[in-house]
Amino acid sequence: MHQNLTFFSSCLSPLRNTKHHPQQTLKEISVSLKVLETKSPCNFLVFGLGHDSLMWTALNHGGRTVFLEEDMSWIQQIQRQIPSLESYHVVYDTKVTQADELLEISTQEECKAVGDPRFSKCPLALKGLPNEVYDIEWDLIMVDAPTGYFDGAPGRMSAIYTAGLMARNRENGETDVFVHDVDRVVEDKFSKALLCEGYLREQEGRIRHFTIPSHRTRSGRPFCP
Repeated sequence: MHQNLTFFSSCLSPLRNTKHHPQQTLKEISVSLKVLETKSPCNFLVFGLGHDSLMWTALNHGGRTVFLEEDMSWIQQIQRQIPSLESYHVVYDTKVTQADELLEISTQEECKAVGDPRFSKCPLALKGLPNEVYDIEWDLIMVDAPTGYFDGAPGRMSAIYTAGLMARNRENGETDVFVHDVDRVVEDKFSKALLCEGYLREQEGRIRHFTIPSHRTRSGRPFCP
């Protein structure tokens, strides 16, 4: 694995001088790399387009890696440099200041229901993504965006909830979900509450790895084990 990390870290060089800095350390990257080594080629959804995007695509060689990004100008900049990356613009309507209220809302029945996020009655569900994002069953989901380090930022509340909903709504099997920056309050609380401590497999530094099984095949399965 060390050789893989060293090799793929070279994929970062095209973005080395941009405003977006590397999101994860090599130790943190190794957590998802272990899963990719067994599942790739697979369907890999990444919230965030950044310094390490080319690396994620390379690690999932032959699979489909899709990036969801809040900053349209950043998407355009990356597309000019690396046109092969598949990325889509996402608009978030939340603020970090709403986190406590949204965490309380997440306990309501409509947020526990399993289904397509497009038709969810939960205010946390992201409904404005491209249709194909909802139609694909994702094997891995990485939540490393949107921005969440100041009060006016959108925060990752909806991204974490939607990742969990997509995982529970897959037809069968399980989804590996990774959340970065869990040293921050929102990422810490929402990942534990919505992805469930019972599904937590590993934490390395600021990243957590959850393995969430399909809930469609077992009606009555509790939201968290």
